[in-house]
Amino acid sequence: MSDVIERELYGKTALVTGSTSGIGRATAYALAARGAVVVVTGRDAQRGAQVVKQIEADGGTARFVAADLTDQADVTRLIREAGEVDILVNSAAAASFGPSASITPEQYDAMLDGNVRAIYLLTAALASKMAARGGGSVINISSGAAVVGDFNNAVYAATKGAVNSLTRAWAAEYGPAGVRVNVVAPGPVYTSAPAEYLDRYISLIPLRRVARPEDISEVIAFLAGPGASYMNGAIIPVDGGLTAVEPPKPPLAV
Repeated sequence: MSDVIERELYGKTALVTGSTSGIGRATAYALAARGAVVVVTGRDAQRGAQVVKQIEADGGTARFVAADLTDQADVTRLIREAGEVDILVNSAAAASFGPSASITPEQYDAMLDGNVRAIYLLTAALASKMAARGGGSVINISSGAAVVGDFNNAVYAATKGAVNSLTRAWAAEYGPAGVRVNVVAPGPVYTSAPAEYLDRYISLIPLRRVARPEDISEVIAFLAGPGASYMNGAIIPVDGGLTAVEPPKPPLAV
C-alpha cells in the first residue's frame, strides 16, 4: 500500500458495525491501515478486544464498544459512545434461512431490527451530524440477495432490499450537505457460512471463486476515501459477476 493511500483517512473516525468478524473485521483493518481511528463494535467483547489489539499491533488506532444491534437501547448507546463519526460502515446483519413458513416471529424480528432498524437509527443520527460538519461517508452492506430471488431467503433478502432503498433516499437527503451514501452488495463470501454451502455457487460465478472478506473490504475502503468523492447513491455489486450474468443452462436434450 502506498504512503498516499496509507494516509488518506488520517484524522477521520470510522464506526464499523459487525467488526468483530468477517467483512466488518476486514473493513476495520482496511480503514485503520489508511489512517482512520476505528470504533470496533459487536456483541463479543473478547473478539472485539482481539480486533483492537491487531489494529494497534499494525500501528493503527481503535477502540471497542459492545452493542447488540437488535436491541434498540444498545443502538442508542452506541450512537452516544461512538461520538463524532466521519465514516459509518453498516456491516452487521442478522440472518436466518429456511422456508418462509419455518421462520419464527423472533427470527423475523431479529432480522428486521438488526438489518433495517439499526441501520436507520445509526444513519439518521450520525449522517445528520456529518451533514452539520459539512461531509462524511456512509457505506451500507447489502447483498446480491436483494436483487436475485433465491430459495429459503425471503426475509433476509427483503431486509437487504430495504437497505438499497434507504441508501437511495439518503443519497438524496444528505448529498447536498456533502455526505455520500453508497451500498456494497457482496455475493457469497467465506465468512461464517459453511464452505461447502458457499462452494456450490462457484460454477455460477464468472470469476469461478467465492470472495474473501478482504475482496469486499477493499471496495468499502475505496468508498470511504477521497477517490470516491463523486460517488453517491451507488449500489456496487462485488460478487465476481454473479448478478451480472444469467446462470449456466443445462444442455438441451437430444
